[in-house]
Amino acid sequence: MHPLIGYLIAVGLFAIGLYGVLTRRNAVLQLAAAELMLGGVHLVLVTTDLVVRSHTGQSFALFIVVIAAAEVGVGLALVLNLWRERASIDTDGLPEDDAAEGTADGAAERRVPR
Repeated sequence: MHPLIGYLIAVGLFAIGLYGVLTRRNAVLQLAAAELMLGGVHLVLVTTDLVVRSHTGQSFALFIVVIAAAEVGVGLALVLNLWRERASIDTDGLPEDDAAEGTADGAAERRVPR
């Protein structure tokens, strides 16, 4: 197999993932799109490892698998917390800047945990 095929597939995966992260409002779909981006990087590392004939690409690919597993755990915890607070996982309604809301009036209106 020619290495160009692996690189083109990796670029396609990364582009689809980037499009998904930038356009989706659902937090679960954004996490899935981020996983696609990690898959594209993973494929680049493995293809480069096959071309160069060294084992550093495999080592980094294993590291990416570990990072992806940690991302799933943290991401699902964030999604569950978002669902508990708002009963929706739509990310459009989230405040963009907490510092602007943290004024004297906003500090007095903190939510009490249930």
